[in-house]
Amino acid sequence: MNERVLQIIDDESVFLFGARQTGKTTMLMNRFPDAIYFDLLQTDVLNRFRQRPALLRETLKTAAEDQLVIIDEIQQVPELLNEIHWLITNQNLRFILCGSSARKLKRQGVNTLGGRAVPQYLFPFVSCEVPDFDIDRAVNNGMMPRHYLKDNPASLLKAYVGIYLREEIQAESLVRNLAGFSRFLEIAAMTDGEMVNYLNIASDCGVSANTVKEYFQILADTLVGYMIPAYTRKAKRKVVQAPRFYLFDVGVTNYLLGRSHLQRGTVEYGHAFEHLVVQEVVAYLSYTDNPNKLSYWRTYTQIEVDMILGDAKVAIEIKSTEEVLPKHLKGLKAFADEYPECRLMIVSLDRFNRIVDGIEHLHVNDFFRKLWAHEII
Repeated sequence: MNERVLQIIDDESVFLFGARQTGKTTMLMNRFPDAIYFDLLQTDVLNRFRQRPALLRETLKTAAEDQLVIIDEIQQVPELLNEIHWLITNQNLRFILCGSSARKLKRQGVNTLGGRAVPQYLFPFVSCEVPDFDIDRAVNNGMMPRHYLKDNPASLLKAYVGIYLREEIQAESLVRNLAGFSRFLEIAAMTDGEMVNYLNIASDCGVSANTVKEYFQILADTLVGYMIPAYTRKAKRKVVQAPRFYLFDVGVTNYLLGRSHLQRGTVEYGHAFEHLVVQEVVAYLSYTDNPNKLSYWRTYTQIEVDMILGDAKVAIEIKSTEEVLPKHLKGLKAFADEYPECRLMIVSLDRFNRIVDGIEHLHVNDFFRKLWAHEII
């Protein structure tokens, strides 16, 4: 079993969120074999708790103080949160509440436990969780546990997207037009890593811009996508302010775009490589509870830097090239003109690590090692 980086807070109740098949259940059952476990994916368990949420309180009435209770797919029965609130307050039980969607739990009137449960997030694999990590396999397969480990994950990826549409979107009645949402999902994949233009996407999908915004929110709530904001602190150059969108795993993006067998040196490999690096940094910042926010920088003259960490603390350009040339450093040098105290870095497949004109050149594997050793930020 791959040991996961995420450390579950051990003296509080926790909402553990993560997209389907990121490994939440496997991790928890291995770490907490003595926990009382309820799986709401089991139809009989689900139906009984839906009919009588008080059954949970009755079942746990004799549980020892500080007993850990794990409830999987808590969003299926939000009404259980009232009982959980009572059990935390009156019996001092501790809960880990797993979910692949926060949408139902954001609904007005749902008990969010008044701060008695801390939200934590599980992402797909990160490099340090994978022995003999293979960058080309990761770029092609993505980092979902089952997908990364399989030589050809195409069938698994197809099934994954189908399950997401059927069980997260259709079963929960999140949209009226499933076919329209499926089309939107494909268009969203096309904009992966690009600035979001709601009007253009709406035109491509044949829906309104407000509907597109709602669809993007569904992706965020079901934990399969997120926005990276633009870095907009005032400086000399006028910069764009639209966010960039990323799906949560590059393998899913590859499948939706029909990309496979990506080869170094191609444009498609470069896009997937950039996504993978962003994906790793997003997970790192979350797992380490790092207060430095991730953003990107782009001017109206199309000079850009892929990642800005914190308030111009670190600027990182991502290139899949095996030989970094001066042309690859244009964005970093422009950013340095605006923010001369910023640490500058280019992450690539160039195997010669070095510092040139104040810019650190790091092979991607060395960047990942330094990242998890807390040497980047």
